[in-house]
Amino acid sequence: MMVSPLSSARFPVPLEWGVAPGPEAVPAARWLVAAIVREWDVPLADDAFQDLELCAGEVIANALLHTGERCVVTVLRCARRLRVEVTDGCPALPRRERGAEDTGGRGLLLVEALAGAWGWYPAGAGKVVWFEFPEEHEAPCPTYGWGTALGLVVA
Repeated sequence: MMVSPLSSARFPVPLEWGVAPGPEAVPAARWLVAAIVREWDVPLADDAFQDLELCAGEVIANALLHTGERCVVTVLRCARRLRVEVTDGCPALPRRERGAEDTGGRGLLLVEALAGAWGWYPAGAGKVVWFEFPEEHEAPCPTYGWGTALGLVVA
């Protein structure tokens, strides 16, 4: 019987798995990120959930494309934020600037526009590129103190 990261651990344990090299591995890794977020019942608006999936696909694809090697994806939840980290063995820094004539390479610009925060840090011989989405919560209605205001982000 095969055990997946999704069935073997529960929140708040970060889930981590390796992704084999090659562009064909990206859709399955992106799907697993989304499945984990659904399983954890993270409060995200539909738009934010779609943005999360898109960002996961972009960062995972970048790691696989630029290294040609396996990468490691980690999904964790802390302080009302959902964080996705992608570790690769390439020491080259992520680049978000591209020339007007370039036909690709705009993935990090997309991540910057959609995610609540993103960045990178060195790890061993390579690096970790991460992004976060804030959770959305219902907040008490501030005017009268009754009911809820849906869609407000509570810090």
